[in-house]
Amino acid sequence: MDISLRTAVTEDIDAMVDLMVGGRLETDAHDEPGDRDEYVAALDEIDRDPSASVIVAVNHGVDVVGMLQLVTFRHLQHHGGRCAQIESMHVRHDLRYSGIGGKMLDHAVEFARAAGCYRVQLTSNDARHDAHRFYERHGFVGSHRGFKRAL
Repeated sequence: MDISLRTAVTEDIDAMVDLMVGGRLETDAHDEPGDRDEYVAALDEIDRDPSASVIVAVNHGVDVVGMLQLVTFRHLQHHGGRCAQIESMHVRHDLRYSGIGGKMLDHAVEFARAAGCYRVQLTSNDARHDAHRFYERHGFVGSHRGFKRAL
């Protein structure tokens, strides 16, 4: 495999939705391929936000095989330091355990470091034990418990 990382573009939407649908748990049915216009609008808004980006992993310059969203923000704590949040990290199911996820995660961490962030954080569903081990192998510590409230 020849994996490169780049910022997502509109032409990547279908592949990214496929990654999200393919990576969801059975109880999570929020992403559907038919909602393309909404994803295009979301990516456009993200592109205009200097504190946010969507990164894709591309195999041989053609196939989108992984993705993640990275958001940086200023905290009041840590003397007003900057923090980075990783969201929507997915690797195509048949290519998991091939190093793609590690490459994307390392890229996100280095991006956050270059942006002056003192911390990178993420959440992972309690049911994703393999993902938890993956994040721990990459230096993340399960130090907090996340909560969500659907609106």
